[in-house]
Amino acid sequence: MAHSVLFDQEQVYGNQPQADGLEFYQTQYADPASTSTGVGVHGSADEFYASSYGTAMPIVERSWIAAFGTGGFPNEPPLMEELGINFMHIKSKTLAVLNPFKPLDTEIYDDSDMAGPLLFILVLGTFLLLSGKSQFGYIYGVGLMGTIGIWSILNLMSQGGIAVMRTASILGYCLLPIVFLGSIGLAVDLKSTHIGNLAAIIPIVWCTYSSATMFVTVLSMSEQRLLVAYPVCLFYTSFALLTIF
Repeated sequence: MAHSVLFDQEQVYGNQPQADGLEFYQTQYADPASTSTGVGVHGSADEFYASSYGTAMPIVERSWIAAFGTGGFPNEPPLMEELGINFMHIKSKTLAVLNPFKPLDTEIYDDSDMAGPLLFILVLGTFLLLSGKSQFGYIYGVGLMGTIGIWSILNLMSQGGIAVMRTASILGYCLLPIVFLGSIGLAVDLKSTHIGNLAAIIPIVWCTYSSATMFVTVLSMSEQRLLVAYPVCLFYTSFALLTIF
């Protein structure tokens, strides 16, 4: 009765085969297993991706080497860039310290890169350790207290001011001549010879001139060069004393 009361399905759908009194609606979508692309229900992921989007699935390199490059995932930056380590930037700052008489490019000191200073401190501590002097605690203590002191003095003297991490970056990069002095201590006992006292003067003057020039250039304090150089000279003298004694 329900069949005759609702509607005559034979008129709507036509004479279609029935199975056990059940009627099925015929859709216009074909069976995915019988498509021309040959991609079935159990097809591979690459075939399904290609049939759906018209392109092949990008190949992902799953290895630990991919983490250091751009081949791991599409448009993924290298690991060193994500960590904020730029070797070209470190090279530019190191060359600026090695050649303090070259005109300074202030753009390379616009950031607070600490990769180079931490590396120089670690190398200096390693040289002193190989010389029989474990000075890691003194190095970090003098570096921290000296950086905070110089940062405070520079902010009191300048109008614009400078960030503490930027101050630590400049002081750390200019520590490179002291690292060279520590390498000399591996072959010569700087404490027992007068050569060590004379050899310490050159790195101190070198570090002081480089860092003072950078601070004066960045903060536009050309008339206060000597006032900036005095606390900076005391800072590097402390590191020279740690290296010799």
